[in-house]
Amino acid sequence: MVKKYMIWLLALVLLVCSGCAAGNKEGAAAKEKATAGVAPRDVTIMLDWVPNTNHTGLYVALDKGWYKEEGLKARIVEPTEGGTTQLVATGKAQFGVSYQEDVTMARSSNVPVVSIAAVIQHNTSGFASKKETGITRPKDMEGKRYGGWGSPTEEAMIKAVMESDGGDFSKVKIFNIGTSDFFTAINRDVDFAWIYYGWTGIEAEQRGIDLNFLELRKLDPALDYYTPVLITSEKLATENPELVKKFMRATSRGYEYAAQHPDEAAQILLKYAPEANKNLVLASQKYLSPRYQDDAARWGEQKGEVWERYAKWLYQRKLLPDMIDTAKAYTNQFLPK
Repeated sequence: MVKKYMIWLLALVLLVCSGCAAGNKEGAAAKEKATAGVAPRDVTIMLDWVPNTNHTGLYVALDKGWYKEEGLKARIVEPTEGGTTQLVATGKAQFGVSYQEDVTMARSSNVPVVSIAAVIQHNTSGFASKKETGITRPKDMEGKRYGGWGSPTEEAMIKAVMESDGGDFSKVKIFNIGTSDFFTAINRDVDFAWIYYGWTGIEAEQRGIDLNFLELRKLDPALDYYTPVLITSEKLATENPELVKKFMRATSRGYEYAAQHPDEAAQILLKYAPEANKNLVLASQKYLSPRYQDDAARWGEQKGEVWERYAKWLYQRKLLPDMIDTAKAYTNQFLPK
């Protein structure tokens, strides 16, 4: 009896498994049939900088054919003159990589862009300096040279964190170093600069350079904003929400896969950006993969209080002409359920 029962149970398991396999095949076939004969929709995804590990999920989705499965012919491009946010707003690119800071400033100038996903849940940027410079807290920035890219937000950021620590911002010397190499700059021209630890901080570790790193989100809760984010135009979100959902379904799969398979995801990024430093990409990916979703319920999720808190921070420092409606600056509606 036991033998017969085991044979019957095995047969049942095989039947269920074959049914699941058939169901999966039927689902895939149905999806393929639905898109058969329909020309794929061209979509351009514009980066904010050269390809790096902030963008890995996009390249994974492209490489795995997940955009194609959604009927999209995706093209990932580096930013051109005019800026990613402006070009997305005017429809020159359907999607782009931006920052909460940039989206907030854009909306205050009536530029119709909206954030549709947070790439990383918490701000990993901050002020970095060589150990010997002695900047271990914001007050230590007094008498030091800061190298930035000329944004008024930078000065406001430094002023705010210094004053909250009892420092005198007027004693900081500000230099515009543009896109100069961080390591060259701190060895020659400046004492500290604003970096993303997931890239430049990891590179410093690999070079054996000890940094003091003041993480912004630990200096002020308002500075734990989303950076980077994925954006689209209000026009596209309103007129073709199904297209945005398709893009987000594929992109979410890309970032979820990169979170779970950092080494393979890094190799995919290197396939599309062979000029990148391989060891840096691999190490950076290991650092960022667990931070994509972090403590959020799902990858890409954005919270209203994060947008509201940062916008108020900017407005209080007169960096916004008027307080924006933050509820219109972002949305979670296109994220897969």
